[in-house]
Amino acid sequence: MLKLHGNALDSNIVVGSRQLFTVTRSSALVNSEKRRYAYLLDGMDVDSDYGCYLDFGGTHKSSSHMDGYLNLPKEMGYLAEGDIISVEPSGHANVVFRVKSPHNTILLTERCNHYCLMCSQPPKDVDDSWLMSEAMGLLDLIPKETGNIGFSGGEPTLYGAQFIELISKAKKSLPTTAIDVLSNGRRFSDLQFTQAYAAINHPDCLLGIPIYSDDPVRHDYIVQSSGAFDETVRGILNLKKYNQKVEIRIVIHKQSIERLVQTCEFIARNLLFVDHVALMGLEMMGFTRANLDSLWIDPIEYKDTLSEAVAVLNAYGIRASVYNHQLCLVNPDVLPNYVKSISDWKNEFVDECNPCQRKSECGGFFSSSKIHRYSDNISPFIG
Repeated sequence: MLKLHGNALDSNIVVGSRQLFTVTRSSALVNSEKRRYAYLLDGMDVDSDYGCYLDFGGTHKSSSHMDGYLNLPKEMGYLAEGDIISVEPSGHANVVFRVKSPHNTILLTERCNHYCLMCSQPPKDVDDSWLMSEAMGLLDLIPKETGNIGFSGGEPTLYGAQFIELISKAKKSLPTTAIDVLSNGRRFSDLQFTQAYAAINHPDCLLGIPIYSDDPVRHDYIVQSSGAFDETVRGILNLKKYNQKVEIRIVIHKQSIERLVQTCEFIARNLLFVDHVALMGLEMMGFTRANLDSLWIDPIEYKDTLSEAVAVLNAYGIRASVYNHQLCLVNPDVLPNYVKSISDWKNEFVDECNPCQRKSECGGFFSSSKIHRYSDNISPFIG
């Protein structure tokens, strides 16, 4: 598991507020550009005027007298040319973009109008609009050739017009970059909001929207919000009316598994035109830990149900994927839909997997699973 943030062990940083820096080893930058760069110290003499100077574990302690010196934990020493960090006056640093990673997701807010039983990012009723401001600035720094980025929350559409502005800027700043947005979809039940979003005409922006049951009462219970199912479905219908890309996401747990096949049948009958359906394993973070007894079910117990659900989607020609599952806990008929999906910074394997000969094909585990709960039926492929 990669360490994506950390407090400086030693700091001579000079910033008045949280600030973005692009990581570099280049000593050929013109002076007018240097202030927005974080220079990776390598023991050689460096010019002044960089925004900050990065050390890891005090390897280059002789540079600690420099204005902007930032000694971060050695676990963050993977930072490389083109990565982007945010630095606070206290010296705390967050890695917000990694140029070599296909899993860059930008948090826009922790506010949400759902209170999902298994939320991995529990909502907070706070003014964190600075996250949106930072995201806007980040779009100016991300390399143009980046293949994909994600936006998540909380619920990003709570920003209203600012959300529309963000997607519009993403199109202008990163015209060939695919965008994935995680949303509960409810704001799109407002036709005018949907029209404004569709008018951006982004060539490759996919909205990942959850439907946890074909039964409105069960869906609303899982997301802990009355009326959510109806607004979500209306939102999806509005989006597809304007030919916008939509993925339906179903997190599988004890509360959703009972109606999983029926939910896929509902999608096939009523939402056949969606672009993708993702059937997802449970992440042991946030509210999942508090509600584990009412959510946890061993994947081996539902592998036949998962096969049936995938078969329904395949039969109707709906593009479908199985995410966040271990290869030894799914039936062979699911493999054409199986995807290694867990973000690289939180993807690990347990000790039982060490002898497995198909480890490179497997999606592995969320790091949190190793701590809290994973299947008792891990069975490595040997011979």
